[in-house]
Amino acid sequence: MKKDNAREELQLAAIKFAKILKVETKKLDKKDKMQNKGFTIIELLVVVAIIAVLAAIVLVNVTQYINKGKDAAIQGNLSAVMTNAAVAIDNGTSMDAICDNATIVAALAAADKAYDGNTTANEVTDCNDAAAAWAACSQLKVSDAYFCVDSTGAKKTITTRTTCVTAWAATACP
Repeated sequence: MKKDNAREELQLAAIKFAKILKVETKKLDKKDKMQNKGFTIIELLVVVAIIAVLAAIVLVNVTQYINKGKDAAIQGNLSAVMTNAAVAIDNGTSMDAICDNATIVAALAAADKAYDGNTTANEVTDCNDAAAAWAACSQLKVSDAYFCVDSTGAKKTITTRTTCVTAWAATACP
């Protein structure tokens, strides 16, 4: 009987020890999980690299859209030159004084500002007038081209930069 009692006591002690061991193991598992909650440096670097690539793609597209908007503003300002010139001529301004008209000068300055952001006149715009005709042009931002308007009502894009500004004395769009 003593042998059975000893065996039972040994079994009970083993069960109690196993329960204690389980509880201690669970505590250790919780500690390990608490310590491993963060990200590794490699994981963080990969995320930063992905974000940088996406930001670069977005930045390129945004810049293109901004420049297209600037081109639209330039073309709008030169269209205003055409409209303002027609009004000035109707009010008695001669053709050879169109480029000196205040509203024309302001529209050309606005086109210049749309291109580069400053108000320095005639950096990328030009206006020429003569007794019978006038023409004005401005450099576009997106491409190496110019937009031209003239007294005949022409509005067109000129693909060669030198055609418009460098030693330009034309009174009609080329």
